Amino acid sequence: MSGTCVIGLQWGDEAKGKLVDLLAPRFDWVVRYQGGANAGHTVVAGDETYKLHHIPSGILHSDVQNVITPGVVINPTTMLQEIDDLQARGIDVFENLKVSERAHLVMPWHMIEDATINATAVRGESIGTTNRGIGPCYRDKVGRTHAIRMIDLIEGSRDERISTVATQKQALLKNLGASQEELDSIAPEKMVALAASWAERLAPMIADTTDMVLDAAEANQKMLFEGAQGALLDIDHGTYPFVTSSNSSGVGVCAGAGVPPKWIDQVLGVCKAYSTRVGGGPFPSELED
Repeated sequence: MSGTCVIGLQWGDEAKGKLVDLLAPRFDWVVRYQGGANAGHTVVAGDETYKLHHIPSGILHSDVQNVITPGVVINPTTMLQEIDDLQARGIDVFENLKVSERAHLVMPWHMIEDATINATAVRGESIGTTNRGIGPCYRDKVGRTHAIRMIDLIEGSRDERISTVATQKQALLKNLGASQEELDSIAPEKMVALAASWAERLAPMIADTTDMVLDAAEANQKMLFEGAQGALLDIDHGTYPFVTSSNSSGVGVCAGAGVPPKWIDQVLGVCKAYSTRVGGGPFPSELED
């Protein structure tokens, strides 16, 4: 197999999405391996501009299989909005997109948690997250107890699980200082109904992408791995704590997508002539005028 990875060499926003879109016709697969809706990949095709957050940047090429792997955290509402926007412009996402059953879901309580904690700068300076719930979702993924995955949407125990987690999250967030309005917005019955609406539309896309990717690799198909953010935001190797919540450098490919290193034979690092950074943290070259 010929595996190529595209990563950002700075703090993200290096135009990785543009590069993936340009390279996609040379590959059989485009595989998104980490990050969440905090990614913003802009693809321009003719007179059309597409803003992609979850969906891989190869989606405009109907003969390329696009995959979202277990390393990605997904906000189903945001993803469905992306799907609706693409379909309104004549792109049938359901034909060439699969989502890992193991991918974790960014739930409404994660965004409340993100905003509440980020408002209190424990370290003296706010991390400056996008308040999209990415960090809290990854935290629950590692903690396991409160994690909700794509597979949970189509399991028979879905309603009971989501109701239980929602009840516990209400209690935790109340102690963190969430407002009553925010607590009411994640009431168990509301979350159960929301999950059911997600499942109704997303079920056909849910698959064992790890198995799919490994089968394709063994069949010598060409894969383009698409990362989000940039190397300096890597949770382990970036400018901690002012980083994202996943391995956004090249080391994240194998863990997120589930492929052995031997199948990645090229890494393309993208940088731009000037640096920009979203969020808090040190930035010596910052211009404030």
